[in-house]
Amino acid sequence: MDLNSASTVVLQVLTQATSQDTAVLKPAEEQLKQWETQPGFYSVLLNIFTNHTLDINVRWLAVLYFKNGIDRYWRRVAPHALSEEEKTTLRAGLITNFNEPINQIATQIAVLIAKVARLDCPRQWPELIPTLIESVKVQDDLRQHRALLTFYHVTKTLASKRLAADRKLFYDLASGIYNFACSLWNHHTDTFLQQVSSGNEAAVLSSLERTLLSLKVLRKLTVNGFVEPHKNMEVMGFLHGIFDRLKQFLECSRSIGTDNVCRDRLEKTIILFTKVLLDFLDQHPFSFTPLIQRSLEFSVSYVFTEVGEGVTFERFIVQCMNLIKMIVKNYAYKPSKNFEDSSPETLEAHKIKMAFFTYPTLTEICRRLVSHYFLLTEEELTMWEEDPEGFTVEETGGDSWKYSLRPCTEVLFIDIFHEYNQTLTPVLLEMMQTLQGPTNVEDMNALLIKDAVYNAVGLAAYELFDSVDFDQWFKNQLLPELQVIHNRQYKPLRRRVIWLIGQWISVKFKSDLRPMLYEAICNLLQDQDLVVLFLNCSSPVDDFEFRTDQFLPYLETMFTLLFQLLQQVTECDTKMHVLHVLSCVIERVNMQIRPYVGCLVQYLPLLWKQSEEHNMLRCAILTTLIHLVQGLGADSKNLYPFLLPVIQLSTDVSQPPHVYLLEDGLELWLVTLENSPCVTPELLRIFQNMSPLLELSSENLRTCFKIINGYIFLSSTEFLQTYAVGLCQSFCDLLKEITTEGQVQVLKVVENALKVNPVLGAQMFQPILPCVFRGIIEGERYPVVMSTYLGVMGRVLLQNTSFFSSLLTEMAHKFNQEMDQLLGNMIEMWVDRMDNITQPERRKLSALALLSLLPSDNSVIQDKFCGIINISVEGLHDVMTEDPETGTYKDCMLMSHLEEPKVTEDEEPPTEQDKRKKMLALKDPVHTVSLQQFIYEKLKAQQELLGEQGFQSLMETVDTEIVTQLQEFLHGF
Repeated sequence: MDLNSASTVVLQVLTQATSQDTAVLKPAEEQLKQWETQPGFYSVLLNIFTNHTLDINVRWLAVLYFKNGIDRYWRRVAPHALSEEEKTTLRAGLITNFNEPINQIATQIAVLIAKVARLDCPRQWPELIPTLIESVKVQDDLRQHRALLTFYHVTKTLASKRLAADRKLFYDLASGIYNFACSLWNHHTDTFLQQVSSGNEAAVLSSLERTLLSLKVLRKLTVNGFVEPHKNMEVMGFLHGIFDRLKQFLECSRSIGTDNVCRDRLEKTIILFTKVLLDFLDQHPFSFTPLIQRSLEFSVSYVFTEVGEGVTFERFIVQCMNLIKMIVKNYAYKPSKNFEDSSPETLEAHKIKMAFFTYPTLTEICRRLVSHYFLLTEEELTMWEEDPEGFTVEETGGDSWKYSLRPCTEVLFIDIFHEYNQTLTPVLLEMMQTLQGPTNVEDMNALLIKDAVYNAVGLAAYELFDSVDFDQWFKNQLLPELQVIHNRQYKPLRRRVIWLIGQWISVKFKSDLRPMLYEAICNLLQDQDLVVLFLNCSSPVDDFEFRTDQFLPYLETMFTLLFQLLQQVTECDTKMHVLHVLSCVIERVNMQIRPYVGCLVQYLPLLWKQSEEHNMLRCAILTTLIHLVQGLGADSKNLYPFLLPVIQLSTDVSQPPHVYLLEDGLELWLVTLENSPCVTPELLRIFQNMSPLLELSSENLRTCFKIINGYIFLSSTEFLQTYAVGLCQSFCDLLKEITTEGQVQVLKVVENALKVNPVLGAQMFQPILPCVFRGIIEGERYPVVMSTYLGVMGRVLLQNTSFFSSLLTEMAHKFNQEMDQLLGNMIEMWVDRMDNITQPERRKLSALALLSLLPSDNSVIQDKFCGIINISVEGLHDVMTEDPETGTYKDCMLMSHLEEPKVTEDEEPPTEQDKRKKMLALKDPVHTVSLQQFIYEKLKAQQELLGEQGFQSLMETVDTEIVTQLQEFLHGF
């Protein structure tokens, strides 16, 4: 591409690509895409975005295309890679002038230079760093700033490389330029501090920008540039100097307004100081040891004493608390239980920590956290009053402890209390003691202090287990406070009390007291302003000692009030939590929920429709439906008009929401099948979603197999006739690449199909059975797979003799062997690998299957007679139990129509699928044929076939001990 002739054309197309008219935009984008691989294209782009007279939007687009091209075509091995000659020209052009006037474009240029540096610096671009160093020294403000901006992005990018060779290069770079970077930072910092009092806001902002950028460079060099940074005096000098600089910058905040750009940049710089310390502590905990004392002194003084008044701000306090927390929790600073096993570095750090965290210091931190930072502010109280739901969602939302003050203070309290619980437990107990008895509802300050202390007691529940008689405290203090009715001021405390109980309920709460709690909760739920009671609070039924009989008297009231709450709240997070509680209730009481769910069943379709844009809420609805179907059992069929489309959408991989809904959708599909009284066309039709799911081969595959088995148990004939061909093809594809466990799951489906419908199952899964036969003959090496192979073949041999004969004929042709020879090999392998089978049902099935070959005059079968009898006697040992009164044996696997499983109160009632399995078992030879009698009949028939002498000759091939055991089992026949 000739630069002179091409520049005009490219400029014209770039201008068209900035158009809002798609008719103009699309062809331009296509043309630019074609040019991406043309030699000289990026040189043209460089000329365009460095020409400050051109339109900003065009230059911006040129920078973006150039930056994207680096990712795609800069590497030597990339298809259509740029030539080395062009790259040399481009590298030189990129660092010729640092004079870009537009901030956004300047940042993009700095980023793309860093991208090239990541690939080429220092080997192919040795002049980059020297050029940057010289450029940041110039007096021109614009050039200096742009060079410094580029210097930062290059340093940041090079620091992020992780290969050993790249890290070595960065270590060399850091040691070479660290002194300069420190000098640069000190220069800009001193300039800023001198200008703060000048009143020249532009000059102050300019020097502050340079201070911030140079500090960003130093952060990357300090944290990532040294293997053992504590051995470098310049690094440790810089880190020790941070605390004095921080004090200077915090003092500057007094003279800078609270609402301007300078203030924003100042706070960012202060936060960056703390990030340097936090990153260094995280990456080099032992190198940080000399800084522990100073860090703790600085942080505690600014956060927990008057020193910080007037100069600290929320984000800075959060960072200081994070610094304290990371020092307290750092595993590198925790000695082993046996001190002698700890490293000297660990013991040194531990010693410094212990010397700092004295009783007075810990006591002051604990009291200040509770009495100052835990107090609800006026702003929070106002928000609570105006929007309690929004207040709680904001308070509990996400992974916010690193960035938000209240969660951060609570995490710090938990960590310090856990680390120093012996010291702090008496302090907190004393604070509790001073708050015993009722509090004046008009004394808002007293209520807020009690709220804060209760918050601390809830957070420290596990640490206070042995120190607080919570049951007595609940009855004498907390329960009366829940019963206080006051229009406004007492509500936050009632909310805190129920939260506190939620924290303790799984720690220490006597079962006998639960009815009193349920009564209180029912009363509280009638006050809709207390919606937040059920946010960030354990469900009243979500604990280990829950007893259904205690909860049933409150079930109707609780369920009704929760449902009303679900309708009234508006925040997604709130609805999700209320749904969680409802799900817990339904799960716990199971079938006893049926009289009360009508309203919920009617409301959920509307909620599902309203939540179309909120996938996490839809996940909560799916979970609720899972428990609802389990509770309704066969009656869940009435939900199908709503339920089945929900399953259809959630499990359709062509629909975008499946990314969020699939796991819960599959679980709902499974429980729907398990509780379905009969198949419906709509339920059958959903199975169309299964083939793509099997292709995914994801972690949900196990659930998919359970669903397939569910359809087989529900309606084998209709299901297999409709879907078996496609399913069999999917299985054949899966078996080529699936794990051993996956193979077993596939084979279990085939085994179940043969168990439910021996004829149709064998016919439909015929393509898979040769693989099973081959696996047996060749002696599959994985025992669990071999066991399943034998289970499948046992079903075919015992329940579909004609199909087994045709399969044997087919395999004899494939192996180029005689049928009798192949049959003999199979029996021999079966006998040899019988120990692979651990399930009693499969062991009995094997005995029945091999015995079904008798009576026979086939010489091969007679040759294997000894093995068949050995397996049969092993099977008798597995299944026969002796009646001590009569001395006779009985097959313990035989099932009677009269037997009904007894369900205890703690057990789930049988699902419809459980009932189907029971009915299937009543037809299964394993459970209907006495192995003892079957052996007797087969041996008698063999005797009649061969005559007494021939039969005795056959029996003589069996070990005498086995014969003795056999006679003992058959005694009485």
